[in-house]
Amino acid sequence: MHKWLEELIASKNKKALPILSFPCIQLMGITVNELISSSDNQAKGMKMIAEKTVSAASVSLMDLSLEAECFGSKIRISDDEVPTITGSIVSDLESANTLKVPPIGAGRTLVYLEAVGKAVQMISDRPVFGGTIGPFSLTGRIVGVSECMLFCYDESEMMHTVLSKASEFLIAYIREYKKTGANGVIMAEPLTGLISPDLAREFSEPYVRKINEAVQDENFIVIYHNCGGSTIQMIDSILNTGADAYHFGNTIDMAEMMKHIPENTIAMGNIEPAGQFRNGSPESVKEVTIDLLKKCSKYSNFVISSGCDIPPLSSWDNIDAFFAAIHEFYCCT
Repeated sequence: MHKWLEELIASKNKKALPILSFPCIQLMGITVNELISSSDNQAKGMKMIAEKTVSAASVSLMDLSLEAECFGSKIRISDDEVPTITGSIVSDLESANTLKVPPIGAGRTLVYLEAVGKAVQMISDRPVFGGTIGPFSLTGRIVGVSECMLFCYDESEMMHTVLSKASEFLIAYIREYKKTGANGVIMAEPLTGLISPDLAREFSEPYVRKINEAVQDENFIVIYHNCGGSTIQMIDSILNTGADAYHFGNTIDMAEMMKHIPENTIAMGNIEPAGQFRNGSPESVKEVTIDLLKKCSKYSNFVISSGCDIPPLSSWDNIDAFFAAIHEFYCCT
């Protein structure tokens, strides 16, 4: 996989790597609920997207409710939206201390692991990545997203207790992805983008680094994703996590971000998922894609992508326009 990263950097006509999975429901004629509950549907969806698009890799679902559900959090499921967490299950140090680290297999974890294992057998022309949440973002869903920022100041011991348990679970979970034959995972740590760089250094960086050190090797990589608006300000901390590659959201200036990324490290981003893929038009998607490539393609380590997970009901005309614009840019410039 390190060679694959090197080849991406060296390539003149680069392939995109959007976080594209949930829109397969339209190709399959199923609901989000039917997708998240079936490993066969997930693997089939990944295969259909691989056949339909010229992407650099195949990615599984970015479902940020999955791991928190394993710990006991309640989720809200709909037929056309990504699942979300409701409420919290830890509010003080006592409840943090009694929080149990769930076994792999709790909740829907086996469904997602089996899906990636099946996809690996079906997709042989590009790497296959699993998806997982990051430790601070998982902790935020366990203690409450709106409360966790205050807890960093007022209940720091509680936060570190939950973060340690979240990291323990994520290491075990990602190691199971390795056993499926996956080539890596995309780790989504978006909640870190809502806190200050100082808090990120304390409450996210060391835990992400611990996970990366436990799971990465020459055959398995972690792509770190953060779609927060303060990622440029905290880029030193993000790079200190030691991920093999990075992925950023559309709330930042990607051209400015590229100035801070080492030339031998890939950074991906950042066409707006909701504003363009979901609610734009083929013409607007083409325009913003070409514009971003003009600004960032001078960096050999830039790989164009969506800014985050592409929503389930995003127009396939818009998705196709994204890939067509990339082909046109690299072939005609």
